[in-house]
Amino acid sequence: MNNFSIKVFVAVFAIGISYSAFAGNKDRVGQAGAPELQINPWARSSGSFGLNTASTDGIEALKINIAGLANDSGFQVGISHGIYLSGTGISINNLAVAQKLGDAGVIGVNIMSVGFGDITATDYFNPEGYGSYHPQFLNVQLGFSKQFSTHINAGVAATYVSEQINNISALGLAFDGGIQYVTGKRDNFHFGIVLHNIGTNMRFSGTGFAINADQPQSNPKFAVTANYPSDKFELPTNLNIGLAYDMYLDQNHLSSKDATPQHRLTAFGNFTSNSFNNDYLGAGVEYGYRGMFMARAAYRYENGIGNMSTSTTMYQGLAFGLTAQTRFGGAKSPLVSLDYSFRPTQRPANGVHMIAIRMTR
Repeated sequence: MNNFSIKVFVAVFAIGISYSAFAGNKDRVGQAGAPELQINPWARSSGSFGLNTASTDGIEALKINIAGLANDSGFQVGISHGIYLSGTGISINNLAVAQKLGDAGVIGVNIMSVGFGDITATDYFNPEGYGSYHPQFLNVQLGFSKQFSTHINAGVAATYVSEQINNISALGLAFDGGIQYVTGKRDNFHFGIVLHNIGTNMRFSGTGFAINADQPQSNPKFAVTANYPSDKFELPTNLNIGLAYDMYLDQNHLSSKDATPQHRLTAFGNFTSNSFNNDYLGAGVEYGYRGMFMARAAYRYENGIGNMSTSTTMYQGLAFGLTAQTRFGGAKSPLVSLDYSFRPTQRPANGVHMIAIRMTR
């Protein structure tokens, strides 16, 4: 595929999925369900608010931009844990595995579970509570990405969505599609675009919607079971468009043109069009030293974010994150990475903490 064909493909793909995402009706703000589909469980990318659409890679690309999965060099596995809205008892547990299939591409699986702790069960006759219940959200994602040339990656993913609350549940299926394009003297200019969560409507159903009621027309009266079905709801579709640029701070001082710079500074920006919420605009930077240590920070803006009465997002302020990684046992041993991130939130929540461990070989 020559450069002209690549550029035409990128343009056509971007226009096509942009039309789908911007077709959303802003009058439906707040009406989407399955909000866990918008949760990023990975510490490395959440330290930049997930604004690295253009440059994400490895297993984290399953949640940010599926096209970046093709940048995985071989086998990668990772686990993460999150304290979501500190003080609420909500936790996030995540596991992902990716494997390169030769020249065919890279396949990956991501399993994310959201737990809400113990919630006191109450009813009309027991307002003080009579036990507890445990809501559970589960997302299972399968993704595939391929590098079509040294300049372009493209990928698709499908996510099985399960939400259960006692004897009530809802199931759905969401699809993602994305591309990444890279150019520049050192392949240091990145462009990415991804469409998230195009899929089926969901509806809660189960015996929890059934009640026993008297039949007033009968004599003698007897009880019947009546079901009250819930309405359907859509998935939180959004479109991300991102740019990133890598600056190698010491490249002018290297003794050889082929030597690898030790200091990298990446600037990135991202625009998110939400079908059921305000749009986001954000930017950030990441500093990397010898591929062993990374620090990042980012800010995400939406209309009315400075006013708690008008803001529709819980996040407010700068997100930041740290990564430390090394190889134990030589150059051919697995690369082990430890990531941490923090995202500040409005009161009364006390922020979102994420920690993750990844291994690449």
